[in-house]
Amino acid sequence: MTTVLHQLTTGLIRSMEKDNSVYLIGEDILDPYGGAFKVTKGLSGRFPERVWTTPISEASIVGLAIGMAMRGLRPVVEIMFGDFLTLTMDQIINHASKFRWVYNNQVKVPMVVRTPMGGHRGYGPTHSQCLEKLFLGIPGLRVVAANTVGDPGLLLENAIFDDDPVLFIEHKLLYPCQLVEPGKAEFQDWNIEKIGDMYPTYWININNKSKVTIATYGYNFELVRQAAHELLIEEEIYSDIYLFSQLNPTSLSVMSESLRKTKKLVTVEEGTVTMGWGSEVAARVSESDQKNLKIIRIGAKDYPIANSRILEDQILPSKNEIKMTIKKMVGL
Repeated sequence: MTTVLHQLTTGLIRSMEKDNSVYLIGEDILDPYGGAFKVTKGLSGRFPERVWTTPISEASIVGLAIGMAMRGLRPVVEIMFGDFLTLTMDQIINHASKFRWVYNNQVKVPMVVRTPMGGHRGYGPTHSQCLEKLFLGIPGLRVVAANTVGDPGLLLENAIFDDDPVLFIEHKLLYPCQLVEPGKAEFQDWNIEKIGDMYPTYWININNKSKVTIATYGYNFELVRQAAHELLIEEEIYSDIYLFSQLNPTSLSVMSESLRKTKKLVTVEEGTVTMGWGSEVAARVSESDQKNLKIIRIGAKDYPIANSRILEDQILPSKNEIKMTIKKMVGL
């Protein structure tokens, strides 16, 4: 079995072998260090002219990448921690996402900004956040999140060869995770259906007896699948799980049939629950032709993430919170 980390590195290697216009730029990404989470380890030795280490200036790094992309290259930027994306917002939101429109499609900005997000590592309030919701709803910018069901390396390749800018989210806890193999462990009886190709959504279910629909993405799926498996064993509660790779723009029509049957939707994310991805999902589902739905959003509590691991665990969503929420929704 292979890990998310291995697949992401492999995806970068395949992309750089396929196209000489692919460059990697970021802080401390050269060997022997290979980046804070080792995704780029081994690449500077393999492609010495196309892996560039940079000063600590996230805005400058992304600005450089935008210029490279407009001149025909395909830069891949690594931002060491997702929390530092706040330093890149002007470049991404006011420039990368808009240039194709501003210049009447005469230029394009095919760049990827990769970054690790998330907590559960005890890194404290400025190195543990999930801030992707700040970039949702930006026209011209894709937001994509890796997961363990699809091949994260292939997902990254698709982002690299996309002609629009992509923010590529990698949760820190995903790196050592092994990819899901249908028919193994708790998924031996589950069906996994891939919907879409470039940035697919995955529908995970057992049969037509589902009592609840769950929408999630990235590492949150690891908590959701554990909760769903235990609810099935302990309470015979069947779940329809929708795992999204693309957060913006995204289509929620894939869940329509499930929602007509269950009438219950739970969204799960690690960012703060207020004004988050789940809020958008809930609003759009509520505005659809679906009637009499019960919707509950699960996410981080509206606090900075604590340094204490005990407090951090209380702030961030958990498997038990997901289980208790679903049991309450179905009347247990």
